[in-house]
Amino acid sequence: MKHVDWQADLTRLRQMRLFRNVTASNLKLLLSDVRAYALNDGEVLLSPFSRNHHLFLVLEGELRIFLGSLDNQPLSSIGPGECVGEISFIDNAPPSAYAIANGPCRVLRLHRRALTSLFQHSPQLMQNLLGMLCERVRQGNQIILDTEQNANIDTLTGLHNRRWLEHTFTRESTRCAFNDTPLSLLMIDVDHFKAYNDEHGHLAGDYALCLVAHTLRSQLRPKDSMTRYGGEEFVILLPELDHDEALTIGERLRQSLEKIPSFYSPLGVLPGVTISIGLSSYNPRDSLHSLLARADSALYRAKQQGRNCLCG
Repeated sequence: MKHVDWQADLTRLRQMRLFRNVTASNLKLLLSDVRAYALNDGEVLLSPFSRNHHLFLVLEGELRIFLGSLDNQPLSSIGPGECVGEISFIDNAPPSAYAIANGPCRVLRLHRRALTSLFQHSPQLMQNLLGMLCERVRQGNQIILDTEQNANIDTLTGLHNRRWLEHTFTRESTRCAFNDTPLSLLMIDVDHFKAYNDEHGHLAGDYALCLVAHTLRSQLRPKDSMTRYGGEEFVILLPELDHDEALTIGERLRQSLEKIPSFYSPLGVLPGVTISIGLSSYNPRDSLHSLLARADSALYRAKQQGRNCLCG
């Protein structure tokens, strides 16, 4: 980071969010302790391994923010008029993230000492800083929510994944036990999927899995939960449906794919697939493992009977 000359521009400073509605006289008190610096592409401005006593305002260029490691994807970007380092500036602890120059940058550096003194004369400055902190907290909370949601989603099919199934089963089994209502589970396997991949390619296999996911999910109720259990296996939880009702639903799902001999994909027309299904019904002593185990045994019988059928 190299010190550079900077011509103080009160008009430009007051356009920055931190200094919005701060009087010119108060800003002038700050200017004697403001320094401007230039950063080269990739230069580290903030690091969790170095204490920070400054608040940085971006004048030109862009800073990328990384959490945990620089090998991760950047969490966000900071552009002109925005500030960085405010959390470590306030709590006097090392920064919680890296701030890295994304191309040549120029920043203003404000020392804690000068800003702390100015807070006494300008409540508006303190209010602006708190507003920016609140916004960062809200952004962080949203990132946590998005990350949690993504951790439960299978990126290929858009279905929930095995991790989500465990959570959903706990909720639905408790609710059904409390209301004395049934709960059924379908375990689904795409027939001869390895041979399909070998003949048409793995990308074609991916499109076939998406076909299965879309075709089956579109026929389910909002309260039903369909997950990609792994590979070519899917699991569907059917709350409030007993064995016979789930049998009817499972057979309808099986037939819906049987009726699709081919489908259009970015690779062109591909042959459709069929599925085998195993059914199990919940009893109060069941864990998810035991319910899945019975469905898996039923699925094995369906395969033994020639596939493209339902057992349970």
